Order: sequence, then structure tokens, then C-alpha cells
Amino acid sequence: MFKKKNNQNPTKNQTLAEIVKRAKKSADFKEIKKNISGFQIVIFYFTTLIDHKTMERVFLPYLNEYEKKKDKSFDIHQFKNNLPLEDVFKTQDPEEIESKIHQGYVLIKFEITTKECLLVNVGNLSKGIRESNETENEFNVIGPKIGFVESLDTNILLLRSKLKSPLLTTEEIVLGTLSKTRVIIVYLDGISNEEHIETVRKRLSEIDFDIIWDTTVIDQIIRENSHTPFPLYLTTERVDKISYTLSMGQVVIFSDGSPYAISGPSTIADFLLSSEEYYYNWVIGSFLRLTRIFAIIFSIFSSSIYVAVVTFHYEMIPADLLGPLIESRANVPFPPLLEVLFLEMTIELLREAGARLPTKVGQTLGIVGGIVIGQAAVMAGLTSNILLIIVSLSALASFTTPTMVMSNTIRILRFPFIIMSSLLGGLGIIIGFTVLLCHLFKLKSFDTPYMVPLYPFRFNNLTDSIIRPPYNILNKRPDFLRPKDKMKYSPIERNKKKEDINDE
Repeated sequence: MFKKKNNQNPTKNQTLAEIVKRAKKSADFKEIKKNISGFQIVIFYFTTLIDHKTMERVFLPYLNEYEKKKDKSFDIHQFKNNLPLEDVFKTQDPEEIESKIHQGYVLIKFEITTKECLLVNVGNLSKGIRESNETENEFNVIGPKIGFVESLDTNILLLRSKLKSPLLTTEEIVLGTLSKTRVIIVYLDGISNEEHIETVRKRLSEIDFDIIWDTTVIDQIIRENSHTPFPLYLTTERVDKISYTLSMGQVVIFSDGSPYAISGPSTIADFLLSSEEYYYNWVIGSFLRLTRIFAIIFSIFSSSIYVAVVTFHYEMIPADLLGPLIESRANVPFPPLLEVLFLEMTIELLREAGARLPTKVGQTLGIVGGIVIGQAAVMAGLTSNILLIIVSLSALASFTTPTMVMSNTIRILRFPFIIMSSLLGGLGIIIGFTVLLCHLFKLKSFDTPYMVPLYPFRFNNLTDSIIRPPYNILNKRPDFLRPKDKMKYSPIERNKKKEDINDE
């Protein structure tokens, strides 16, 4: 975590004249002088930050009306109160003035006073913001398609539209010595645990960083362990998923300019479960969840098991499969380790290239490139047919992970297991799995164990784990989040209402 630096901000303790002089070095900084009731006022603003429609249709016409008045008396309070804009305030703090004019505010300096100035908000909040807010990286077949955008105010609007509750509380701070990025903490007052909220406040207040590019930067700075490949906080662009985590009692962090929100405390189960499971019947949702869990396990261990079996454990190969396997590897000059690494790296190159290219070109490259390169590698004797099938299925299984950050982690985990299996065979896989479990048991998310409810074991919280249960069972919030209100809703009350209707 980045601690506060002792050196002072070089922009502090500067006069208004020095701030204006520095701003005038920029080509988009403009100065306008006007006479109102015999007094001169000077207007400063950045042309690239303001909303020109508001400037031309509201602000400047108001000033022109004041210029036409013959009354020589001038009252700043009256001028401020009659200005037909919402965000107008007086200040004499140079640091606040410098911060606001870089956010789209207009600075008005009066000749009659050398201290008090007016700041008027005419910023364009929609400039540079994409209109479409459909989820692009976390797509669901059924369920809502609404996702967050790069505007912080729009994201809070989307969240409040989903959770119309007076318990929804937001706290705003500013991070980034250069970017001055607005960051908002969101939680449900009366449900979220106060210790988690205070932990988030404390960690954000300790951040001393120059530019907050994205919410994921905050994720990396505030996490307990920066050396783990596992994501410790749920990062998502889906409004429904963040609404669900808030209802569970988690705390959410938004930052301006980022379409992603991070939520915590999170457990490893949060990254393996999809919101789509809750839109299907519980039987179908459970089947999809079991399929996904099996696919993730297969993706991590399939290549390493192949290397271990072919290198050390020939006796495990069925007699019917031994002939085709020997035939497919007869012309391969490389040991199984190099053969697997070659194919795995080829898959990774195709995946990275496809993600960076335009959509249509990337899809074509992924399909055609995989077929051509795979077939050419087999014909050239660089790899076997069976391994090509295993690696392809392993890559395909990794895409079943609902969150991209966990999918990347699974991609990385395959390589240590492949190397361990080539050195020690099945024993190497067991050792690697033991080390992985020990590492996961040590991880924490906002001081909450990462592997709960498995470790520490919580039997009551296993309800929504491997099987997606019916909604009449999903009526309690997890105990490990320590929510103030443990009940989400009462199935008993629902059944009573049904009985009353039947009696009538």
C-alpha cells in the first residue's frame, strides 16, 4: 500500500494571481472582462471543459442583462442568488479555485473585492462518454444487459435506479495528486458491517498516487497481498451483480472515468459464480454451475496430467488408448514438456492477438489461425493429435469463467502445474496443489478469509456454493460478511400470504 508522502504539494500556498498565470500557459484557457454596474469583473475558464450551450444560452445572457442595468449599486450576494445555475458558490481558497476550474467551473473575480470569488459550474459531464452501456466483457444470455459507463454520476444513477432504497449510502473522496479523480464508496447503511466500511475508508485515505486511471488501479493498491495472481476484490461492469453484492452486505468502490466497480470482501466463490445462474430455474442453474466448476478444474489440470502420465505413469493409460497414443507421438521429436508448452504458448498468442485486433478480424484469426496452426503442427510432427485436443479443450474450458480477471489467473496457473508434473509426475501435481491451497488459505479480502466458507469452515454458508438452491433457501446473508441484518426476506411470511389468499 502506498503511504502518504511527507513532502508538501507544490501548488499549495499560492496566490490567485499565480494560479491564473500558470493556467494562462494553456492555449484553451480564456479570460473575459466585463463591466457590471460600473465595476469590472474578470471571467476565467477552460474552453475544453465547459458546456458551450450552457455558457452561451444561460451564463453570458445573464451577464449581458446585468450590463444593461443603470443601477450603480452592486451586490455580490444578489448576483450569486439570481444566477440561473444550480452549482454556484463563493470562495477565497486558491487551492479550491484551482481544483474547480480544472473540473469545468467558471471563475468570476470582482474588482470591488480582492478576496471573494465566484465559482460557477458549467462543465459538460457528458463530453467523451459513450452512449451505449451494454455489458461487453460479461455477457449473459438472459437477464439485464445494462452495464456501467465511464461517468461516475451516471453509474450512481444506474445503481440507484436498480436499488431504490433509502439505505443506499455514498461517500465521496478525491484521489490522485495529478488526476484529482472522484472516488465513491457505496454501501447499504444498516446492512453492511461498519468494520468493512471503516477498512475501505482507511485504505483509500492512505493512498498517495499521481493518476488513478481506472478502478483496477485502486484494487491493486489497497489489496492485502500484491504478489498473488488471484483477484481479491470482485471487479465487474454489471449493474445487477453490484446490486447483488450490496444486498449481501459488501462495500463497493467506484471511480470516475472507469466502467468497472470493485466489491468486497470477496471470496473465491464470487469469481466462479455467474449472475446468469440466478435467472434460470434452480435445477438448470445448478447444472450450469457444476459444468463451470468441472471446466475450471479441467482447464487447470488437464495438460499437467497428460505430461505426468506420458512421462512417468504409463501404467495408467488404458490398453485400448495406448496404441493410438504411441502412434500419435511416434514422429514427435520433443519431450512432452516442450510439446505442451509449445501448444499452450500458441493458444495464448492466438488469444492475445484476437483480443487486440478488431472484432471481425479477431474472430477470424482465432478460428482460422487455430485450425491452420494446429493442423500444420500435427503434420510437421511438432505435436500429437491427442495433446492438440486436450490443450484446445483446456483453453475452451477457461472461457467458462464468468470474470475475466479469474480467467487470466487460471491461464497462468496451468504453467506451474505443467512444469511440476514434468519434474515429479503425479507427485509434482499433488505438491503444486498443496502449495496452491496453502497460498489461498492465507489470502484475505478486507480482512476476511478468501476461502471462507471452506476455510474457516462455515457449514451454514455452504448453501449457495456448488449447488444453486431455490430462492426460499437463499433468504439469509452470509455470516462471514457479518451483516447487521442477516435476513434478506422471510419465506414464512410469503407462505402466510399465500395461505391467506387461498382462505379468501
